[in-house]
Amino acid sequence: MFELLIYAIIILGFAAIWQLVRVVELSARLKGVDPNKVTESDNRLNGRLMLTFMIAMFGFSIWQFFAYKDRLLPTSGSAHGEEIDWLWDFNMIIIIIVFFITNGVLFFMAYKYYGRDNAKATFYPHNNKLEMLWTGVPAVVLFIIIFLGIKLWNNITEPAPANVRLIELYAKQFNWTARYAGEDNKLGKANYLLIQGANELGLDSTDKASNDDIIVKGEFHIPVDQEVNFRNRSQDVIHSMFMPHFRAQINTVPGIETYFHFKPIHTTEEMRKITGNPEFDYILMCNKICGASHYNMQMKIVVDSPKQYEEWIKQQKTFIPKVEEAKADAKPEADSMKADSLKK
Repeated sequence: MFELLIYAIIILGFAAIWQLVRVVELSARLKGVDPNKVTESDNRLNGRLMLTFMIAMFGFSIWQFFAYKDRLLPTSGSAHGEEIDWLWDFNMIIIIIVFFITNGVLFFMAYKYYGRDNAKATFYPHNNKLEMLWTGVPAVVLFIIIFLGIKLWNNITEPAPANVRLIELYAKQFNWTARYAGEDNKLGKANYLLIQGANELGLDSTDKASNDDIIVKGEFHIPVDQEVNFRNRSQDVIHSMFMPHFRAQINTVPGIETYFHFKPIHTTEEMRKITGNPEFDYILMCNKICGASHYNMQMKIVVDSPKQYEEWIKQQKTFIPKVEEAKADAKPEADSMKADSLKK
């Protein structure tokens, strides 16, 4: 009932406004004035309103920047991310300058040259110098931006250096698993047909390279100031390896391996001091809407000093012991079932 009353009030309000407009039109006609004719005073008012709107828009834009700047990503945690941030800032400076100049000229022209009675417009169909100016300058600026972008992209996506630490990020609905190559720096073979029980990643236990692979969940660690090469796989649908604080993102596609490498430059503790946030953590997320529980696809990343990293990695179990533990856990149950069958 209350909602119906609200709707009725809104409808009556529009009807009252419509009737008020009609009254103004009829009053003007009685005075012998055409209500549809735009007068010079109307144009002058619109010009002033344009100038007022420009000032308000510029003021609001500047306020937004200072009000929300703390919600932007902090300084990059990777070496290539600093270059990305520089190129981003370079683009934003150009965009902001163009925004203020073009809109400033647009609204000022509307204010200064509002329609006046008996005014005549100058017929000015063409000017070669102006054409070259507003075509040439944007072309040069865009060329510089594209050149810098391609150069940076090639540097980021070039093959990782030899003997770089190798980590596989394995995505599935709806979690991440990290697999570290062992001392041989080789990841063992995997096949989706082998996925069962404890072997969630489908690793081939007959491949010796799998023996020293380390599998971790919940969080994974990487050392600071050392290049890390990520190999990415997906079990089911397209996911996206997204590490915003490292400015790193690449899709993980079923049946295809994708790669991304970077060098962390700030430990987690250092970033907590830089951001002034004692609870700051690097994070791995999925940047593809991969299903109903997409929001659960998060994994904590810890950037350690080299010494801390080596201590942590030594505490992790390798793949073969994990399989053996699973078999050991299953053996008592199997023995019990065998004993029951013998009794029968």
